[in-house]
Amino acid sequence: MFQVPQAEILNRLSLDNPWWETGGIDTRLLDMPRRAYYDAFFKLVFRLEVNRAVVLMGPRRVGKTVMVHHAIQGLINESIDPKKIMYLSLETPLYTGFPLESFVNTFKEIHNHSRNENLYIIFDEIQYLPNWEVHLKSLVDSYPSYKFIATGSAAAALRLKSRESGAGRFTDFLLPPLTFAEYLEFIQRADMMHPDKIDDYKTIYFSDDIRLLNKEFVNYLNYGGYPEAVFSESIQKDQGRFIKSDIIDKVLLRDLPSLYGISDIQELNTLFTSIAYNTGNEVSLEELSKSSGVSKKTIKRYIEYLEAAFLIRVVHRVDKTAKKFKRATAFKVYLTNPSMRAALFGSISGEDLAMGPLTETAIFSQWFHNQSTETLYYARWKSGEVDIVWVDNSELKPEWCVEVKWTDAPCEDFRKIKGLIEFSSIHELRENSLVTTKEKRATANIDDLKIDFVPSAEYAYTLGKNIVNDKS
Repeated sequence: MFQVPQAEILNRLSLDNPWWETGGIDTRLLDMPRRAYYDAFFKLVFRLEVNRAVVLMGPRRVGKTVMVHHAIQGLINESIDPKKIMYLSLETPLYTGFPLESFVNTFKEIHNHSRNENLYIIFDEIQYLPNWEVHLKSLVDSYPSYKFIATGSAAAALRLKSRESGAGRFTDFLLPPLTFAEYLEFIQRADMMHPDKIDDYKTIYFSDDIRLLNKEFVNYLNYGGYPEAVFSESIQKDQGRFIKSDIIDKVLLRDLPSLYGISDIQELNTLFTSIAYNTGNEVSLEELSKSSGVSKKTIKRYIEYLEAAFLIRVVHRVDKTAKKFKRATAFKVYLTNPSMRAALFGSISGEDLAMGPLTETAIFSQWFHNQSTETLYYARWKSGEVDIVWVDNSELKPEWCVEVKWTDAPCEDFRKIKGLIEFSSIHELRENSLVTTKEKRATANIDDLKIDFVPSAEYAYTLGKNIVNDKS
């Protein structure tokens, strides 16, 4: 069998680690804007007292490799010797078939490192190595002085295997698509948002030009979830190629089939297309089975895979009393990034009929940056519904609720939010009920309830900004 000469491996490692010679990362990467998650991620990378590998997970094209390189520069800025940091991408064909430990040994030999030094070793796209979690756990146990960082886009495998095999040895870190707040930072329009601090834990943000903000919000729905798309007009004009071909199709046609042995790729693709079109709407296994021609059992399995791969998020239903259903026949499915729908079915305008469900999808997608999504539900009963309900699972009691609208009509006609009013009255949510609007900001007192009306774009910004700040 042909063996790759050691000299070629060394040449490639030198190419991928220019800081060994220059003392810093490539200026092209250095000049790229940082994700809002960087500070929280870097704290995990920099900490050596905890013997755990950091596993950076997330969908394709959200900036994992760039953030890793920013962390490398951060280490160098903290006076870490550049020659104590090694980066390699396991997607590189030259590295195929090599065990992780062989790279560690090569790194030690190149720079004459000892076993007890503090080294930083990054494995990018680690899912390309079979049984990666076993190899990585072994390295963490064998080299307690070294800090191992791994990234991967095949999130289904990373999420499953890091939890099962890396218990006590891995720290998972999720990097989702851009929040609306990050999007405005990237395009240098965050100056249109102004803080109104409520207390030490909560800051509300508002805009003095809601129409301009709404224009950018629509742009965010169309292409704003991916850093590359934000800066490239050619990608914005051809989202189908970038988002569909480079992101969605690679997960549906390559990652999930290879990880789970899915044989009928067309079946999976049909189901995802149906879900994407209905993002933000209530669906059932029965309806999806009829529309896609796929059995309910298979659909349930596919949905689990799509959710693990960070393409969708399932939100379950509670009734009027906030009780969960023992047998959940209906549920809502949201795309984790609204711009996936635009890539599949075309861009939308602010007057498009799809703005309602896509606004709801965008607001839910801000929450996907937070671990408390497991406490988010929607409520529906015979005479009403509420889009978002936060339930304290320990007390089985709703704490607040939100009705998402892309219209100002509810400010004048309270009948359009009768479900929210009924639910809030039952659970005595006298100051914890909110309705999003298109442009209007107001407060109303209805049946002894204080209900706030806030523009959807402002609410999405506030959510994303506060959630990322909490994580940092």
